[in-house]
Amino acid sequence: MPLKFNKIQKSGLKNVAELMCTAARTAPKTRGRDHLVIATLTKEDKKKVISRMKTISRRDGRPSCARDAENIKRCDNIVVIGVKNEPLGLNCGFCGYPTCKALSRTRGICSYNPMDLGIALGSACALASTFHADNRLMFSIGKACLELNLLGKDVAQVIGIPLSATGKNVFFDRD
Repeated sequence: MPLKFNKIQKSGLKNVAELMCTAARTAPKTRGRDHLVIATLTKEDKKKVISRMKTISRRDGRPSCARDAENIKRCDNIVVIGVKNEPLGLNCGFCGYPTCKALSRTRGICSYNPMDLGIALGSACALASTFHADNRLMFSIGKACLELNLLGKDVAQVIGIPLSATGKNVFFDRD
């Protein structure tokens, strides 16, 4: 008996998620310093994230968070990529402070950290697209992960990338 598509789909998307993590890790980073935290959500973590996204939706008046929570219920694999806020010592002033030391005394974020996060996200999504896996960058997943401290307390920004392989992209018709 041939292998049914749902088993192939689950296995394929798990492999894509793992390769996305590798692509994010090897993406270029400022000064070669790696401040990324990269993971895939477990089933238990996914349940916590969905619950927190619904809470955020109600609490902050963000209906898109509840919509996204419903979307990711249908996704077995979610890659999350975050970045720690660690100034790079360039004293460039891009963050709005004259020195990295001045920035460190605030809750501000080094400008290079989110740039590195963006490059890693682009690498991960390019990999997913190469394998024709439907995906979407979701700040709502990242916000929930941050509030739950799923990637650690020193992580400043997180974006989630849910994956799907269905006859119709679950992330396409979103109201």
